[in-house]
Amino acid sequence: MLQGCLEGVKKEYFLGQVSKTKTIFFNKSIKMQRELFNWYSPSLGEDAPIAIYGHYGFALLLVPTAGADYLEYERFQMMDALAPIVESGKCKVFSVNSVNKQSWLNKEMEGAHKAIRHNQWNNYIFNEVVPFIRNNTSHDTPIIVSGASFGALHSMNLFLKRPDLINGVIAMSGVYNLMEYTDGYYDEQVYFNSPVHYMPNLSDPWYFDQIHRSRHIHIFTGEGPYEAPDAAREFAGILYSKGINYELDVWGREWKHDWPTWREVLPQYLNTRF
Repeated sequence: MLQGCLEGVKKEYFLGQVSKTKTIFFNKSIKMQRELFNWYSPSLGEDAPIAIYGHYGFALLLVPTAGADYLEYERFQMMDALAPIVESGKCKVFSVNSVNKQSWLNKEMEGAHKAIRHNQWNNYIFNEVVPFIRNNTSHDTPIIVSGASFGALHSMNLFLKRPDLINGVIAMSGVYNLMEYTDGYYDEQVYFNSPVHYMPNLSDPWYFDQIHRSRHIHIFTGEGPYEAPDAAREFAGILYSKGINYELDVWGREWKHDWPTWREVLPQYLNTRF
């Protein structure tokens, strides 16, 4: 919970057969509104919570790292770092759960079932989260997706698969080869969720037309411990070979694979690229 959140008002209401719980908090130290929603997801077959921060601006959809949840960006003080930007009305943040622990990070699950769960999460984003964002902003509000580490791969994949729904991506400290997480498992569904695999073969002009409309394909990497600058360069090279405009931003060896780096990067990008 955000430090300084003191007051809460809880409301439950129903839309069709989908129940939602709304909790409103006001952080008195940084004066940022925070709302928590929850509904039963038909795509996931379980409750799917989502956190919203702010009032106005383009929609920034945050995808967690590795096995984390929808409040990760709050726990690691990213929302404190973003608060001035959010409060200015530049963007409204939507933070979702991942299912990585139920898919690629689940060592007890067969690879094919992990891929199925991954696709169910994709469908949840496209068929439930995007309409939810539209209902909480407007039909014309741009949606930019962002994540770090494993969340960077998911963010890039979501944008490239549905550039008609998602308008841009900020991918931080990612690798874009899903096989880095599959323990050697490979099938058609891994291929279609691994940007390094499917982008070289992409030829459908519809996708290219949609992707080319975006002015926001941002790939960040540091060169410090546990970063993967070569993976970022490899994927940027694939985009270049397809004639897709992008930004590859490589910081130095002092920028390692950790939250202090991402708390520096994301606010700077939002302030200078949007």
